[in-house]
Amino acid sequence: MYEMLGGLTVIEASSFVASPTAGLYCAQFGAEVIRVDQIGGGPDYRRWPVTADNASLYWENLNRAKKSVALDLGRPEGRQLLQELVAATGQFITNFPAEGFLSHATLAQLRADLVTVRVMGWPDGSPALDYTVNNAVGYPMLTGPGPEPVNHVLPAWDLLTGAYAAFALLAAIQRRSATGQGSEVRVPLSDVAIGTAANLGGIAEVLYSGENRPRLGNAVYGLFGRDFVTADGQRVMVVVVTHRQWAKLLAALGLEQAVAAIETERGVSFATDDGLRFTHRDALYPLFEAEFARRRHGELAATLDAAGIVHSAYRTMLDAARDSAMVEENPMFSPSAGNPSGFAYPAAGAFGTVPQMERGNALAAPHNGEHTEEVLARHLGLSSGEIAHLIDTGIAGIHS
Repeated sequence: MYEMLGGLTVIEASSFVASPTAGLYCAQFGAEVIRVDQIGGGPDYRRWPVTADNASLYWENLNRAKKSVALDLGRPEGRQLLQELVAATGQFITNFPAEGFLSHATLAQLRADLVTVRVMGWPDGSPALDYTVNNAVGYPMLTGPGPEPVNHVLPAWDLLTGAYAAFALLAAIQRRSATGQGSEVRVPLSDVAIGTAANLGGIAEVLYSGENRPRLGNAVYGLFGRDFVTADGQRVMVVVVTHRQWAKLLAALGLEQAVAAIETERGVSFATDDGLRFTHRDALYPLFEAEFARRRHGELAATLDAAGIVHSAYRTMLDAARDSAMVEENPMFSPSAGNPSGFAYPAAGAFGTVPQMERGNALAAPHNGEHTEEVLARHLGLSSGEIAHLIDTGIAGIHS
């Protein structure tokens, strides 16, 4: 936690990954993020992974440091309260449909300078998920050895969309500060996906060549990078991104002469050309396979570390969770208490580090409706009697 967005309040009405991620990133840098859900929780409130008591570890980690207001959004009174909260604060993140009671046009009637960031599936408003957008862009047909497509288990487009939405929110606020004008920024998953592919040169590549990139398994396209197996059965990924690293890798493994022989035979030089190392991987890979196969992982890792070579053994997420350098001793993590699940574990805070500021601990996620009374009183000026009436009639909910 960093108090860099103090004084900024954001209303979030969302579910699943992308939109809650945008709110999470704002909260981790000090914004007051108020998540408004249906009483009892939204459609993602019990999403797996869950504990034995069916508490979602997914939900409580995507919603850390936020406040929770519970309303009956199926009733006009509950919808009106959400609209009034948005108007009172002036900043809104959502993945609700572009039309309806949370449309920007409707909300802007209550506050003309409103900033809305709307996460969408497709630009026309039709639904999409990370996994379906990924298929549409074509990455599963590039992943793995083939010929069948391979879905990626990381929801990359959701996470990128969430980060972009948080950036878009601050950009729109900056514009409002300069002009006084509100705006809606729509961020479709599909545009983030195809735009990212374009930014990486992928669209230009296939249009230029007229064909798709070959399936490479674990090899890195255009560089010398692949996984190799050590004598004790450890699979290790090695990637060379600079010419200096290439020279150091050959020296560390004692492969200078063998590689020089290939260069002579084929009339090429790998010293300063990433593309040639990739093009001639059919000759280079067997040399490295044999060298890795005769060394144990511990010895090899020490050798590569000493040479400054980028490498990593493959391991499970449980291995990573038990890695003291990555988690326990990492200042990004802090012990979490008061989690809705009741389970205590290291919780991640802001990914960025600000050396000039003290890092605060990661805060717990709220219980559904935990802050309903506080938020309605402070942001809408409702009296305790008015709030009690809303609770008694089931329009608003509180955590008990």
